Formats: sequence, C-alpha cells, structure tokens
Amino acid sequence: WLIMAKRSPKTAVTRFAPSPTGFLHLGHAYSALFAWEAAEKANARFILRIEDIDAGRRRPEFEDAIFEDLQWLGLAWKEPVRRQSGCMDDYAGALDKLDRLGLLYPCFCTRKDIREEIARAGQAPHGLPPHGHPNGPEGAPYPGTCRNLPPQARADRVCSGEPHALRLHMENALEQAGPHTWSDREKGVVASRPKPFGDVVLARKDIKTSYHLACAVDDHLQGVTLVTRGEDLFEATHVHRLLQALLGLDTPDYHHHRLLTGADGKRFAKRERSLTLRHLRESGKSPGDIKRDIRRMAGI
Repeated sequence: WLIMAKRSPKTAVTRFAPSPTGFLHLGHAYSALFAWEAAEKANARFILRIEDIDAGRRRPEFEDAIFEDLQWLGLAWKEPVRRQSGCMDDYAGALDKLDRLGLLYPCFCTRKDIREEIARAGQAPHGLPPHGHPNGPEGAPYPGTCRNLPPQARADRVCSGEPHALRLHMENALEQAGPHTWSDREKGVVASRPKPFGDVVLARKDIKTSYHLACAVDDHLQGVTLVTRGEDLFEATHVHRLLQALLGLDTPDYHHHRLLTGADGKRFAKRERSLTLRHLRESGKSPGDIKRDIRRMAGI
C-alpha cells in the first residue's frame, strides 16, 4: 500500500493548505508567507494543497482566487497542486488499514442525537466540562453511543444503507500505538495526548474522509517535513500524530504560529470582506503593503 512506504525526502518541504470556501484574508496571507519564508530559509520546497473535501462549501471561484492572490503576493509553489477531492483512494486505503486493525466503527448518530445524549448524561464524558475541551479539534467528545452496538446490529444497519460516519476507537487506538511524541519549534518535544478528544470522526457521512485523516495522509505522501500552521490547530496535532503512529506515516516537525487578530482582538474570518486580499488589492494596496501590515500585526 502506497502510504505505508516510509518517505525520506532529499529536500525539506513546507506547505500551505487552504480550503476553497471563501476568499483569502490577511490571516491566510500570514500563514502562506510564514510557510513560504520557512522554505526560503531552509532551501526547501514550498507546495500548495487545496483542501476541498467540503463539497457543500467549496467553490471553483474561490480556488481560482487562491491561485491569483498567492501569485499577486509573489509566492511560487512546486507543481502539481494536490486536491483532496481527487485523492479519495488514498484515504480509503488508510481507512482499510485502520479497519483491519479493529480501530473503526460505524456511527449512525446525528449531531442532535449526540447533544441529547450529552445532556442526558449531565456532563461531557472523560471528565471534561459540558462544553468540551476548549481547544479541541472536535468540541465536546463523542459520548460513545454507537461504540458498543452488537456487531450484527452494526452490519445490518450498514447493509440497509443507513448513513453513517466512521469513528476511531480511541481507547483501542492508544493501546495499539503506545506513547509517542512530536516536535514543535515553539514548544519543543510534545507528548501526544489525543485521549481527551474521544472517538474522532475519520470518515464523514457525506464524504469518506475527514480533515484529520486527509491531513495526515497528505503530509506523508507529499513528503512534508515542516508543517507550519496557526496555533488554533495545535490541539489537532495530537490526533494527527496518533494517526501517523497507527498508519506508519512519517512525522514532520511542526511550527504553530500565532494568529493575526483585528483591533477588536478577534481572529480574522472569511466573512469579513474588508480584510480579504481581493478587496485590499482593489482598494490600492500593494503586496509590499500587505507584507508590512502583516509584520506589524504579528509583531515581527
């Protein structure tokens, strides 16, 4: 199986991996420039990946705008660009591996079912407060409703065509993976602790992958050696490191940078049109202006 082969890239690789669900804003520009400059400093390759598994929100015009905005900023990347929507066979192979290890189970719950189950329990499982881990990748952990369904009941519901996601059995996964760490260039060696996030979804009902699975597989297949991304994704790295251990994937170094925020202290969002690169360009800003603004806001 392709992704089981260990990769030893001769050249270091960084990446920028936006989703085509809106126009890029200043926060995206900072993240892209951070990865590009890290590549320049290390004489590494800078690659672009389009994370377009969200079929309900992705738009061709947003993908076109990503290319246009990055080129306007003066960034160049190595081709070809990987689009996650065209790589489903890779994710299916990873799911098959995890299934053969006995680590997946179908989940038929709706979001309403999960909220109601947590409410009935009076608190979130695993000893977390009802709102879940404040920085977790999944919010409140899944209460385990479908984890203990009898095998025949699971099979019957799947065969009947009932919509279902695939969840990772976290307890069994941790037992198989054992302890492991990852290296962050800000925080040093970090012990991986994905347990508080519970049985995360690895294949959604609408598309048979998830951000966690696709990201871990893609970084391995693309030979990424340094993942630079916002500190809001720091906690998700615990889950990605677990998947790397289970699937035999290479583990890159990580650098989780601070997030740019506006004058109100809130992080930038795609809905804020006034901060999109497209709007700033049309208002007369130059790439140099954008870079100076970013450095000022980032305090560098």
